[in-house]
Amino acid sequence: MSRAKRSKSTRKVYTAKNSARSNSRRHREYFDSHEVYDHETQHSSEHPIRIGLSSSSVSPMTVAETFSQAAKHGYDGVEIMVTHNAETRDVDLINRLSAQTGLDVMSLHAPTLLFMPRVLHKDHWEKLRITANLAKDVGAKTVVLHPPFRWQGEYALGFVDGVRQVSQETGVVLAVENMYPWRAGVREILVYYPDWNPLDEDYDALTFDFSHASTAGMNAVETVAEIFDKLRHVHLTDGSGSLKDEHLVPGTGTMPVAETLQHLAKHDWAGDVVVEVNTRFVAKKSTREQMLADSLAFARNHLGLESSNPRPSASSHIRTSDRSADG
Repeated sequence: MSRAKRSKSTRKVYTAKNSARSNSRRHREYFDSHEVYDHETQHSSEHPIRIGLSSSSVSPMTVAETFSQAAKHGYDGVEIMVTHNAETRDVDLINRLSAQTGLDVMSLHAPTLLFMPRVLHKDHWEKLRITANLAKDVGAKTVVLHPPFRWQGEYALGFVDGVRQVSQETGVVLAVENMYPWRAGVREILVYYPDWNPLDEDYDALTFDFSHASTAGMNAVETVAEIFDKLRHVHLTDGSGSLKDEHLVPGTGTMPVAETLQHLAKHDWAGDVVVEVNTRFVAKKSTREQMLADSLAFARNHLGLESSNPRPSASSHIRTSDRSADG
């Protein structure tokens, strides 16, 4: 096996120097001083790019409300996070709502989060197979999943090859998502195995999440360029480089989100973009809905897609402090 394809799964390192914040600051300074966005041309991919709404962006986080909000704002489809809620696994309900709204079920998010260890099945591989088969039943082509935790035994040790096997068995794309190191003072705790960063592993398909990349201190433009051929799915959001996984509305953080979307459009990317923003703590429904509308308009603008909605500024680097100063 070549060096480029060899997994790092055998390593024993549990912590590393905390470099996420310094990396984030360095990347932010670079984009502040270098013009990356092409304001002269509106780029658009030769391939269709759909924009979906994740159920995790909707409050309450129900299947019906997700379809309702996606249809109201003009999204192309939805992504359903499979959770403890039985509705998220109800094939008849999901297909009925899809038919009623005319919206595609673009993807399912597997219940691989920390607080969902026994959703669908206690065996992790069986959990992925069930999710993939659910995806087929509702017409979704992609299952998004997180890398495993170190304590998940054989599932973690055989994850890279196992994901490929489940994908081949079911015919569904399993797109592994970039995560981030957990922080403890000056050290980063590497809880994911083989890594929170999927770039070094031999996966067939990847999901890129801007908020996770922000927390990890990643350079979004460079990362997306590096994984372009394997990138199947994007979670559209933003972050300010803080310790938290923020999932801000795109354009309200410090990540080069606009630049990255334009890069995808300019290089004829083919895949799905799903808005995954945190609206759980918003007091007013009107404010929450505006966040969803703004996120969709942002995506259409910087991907060069036609939109009847007002388009935001071409730059994603309007700092929170700048917004506050402007009132």
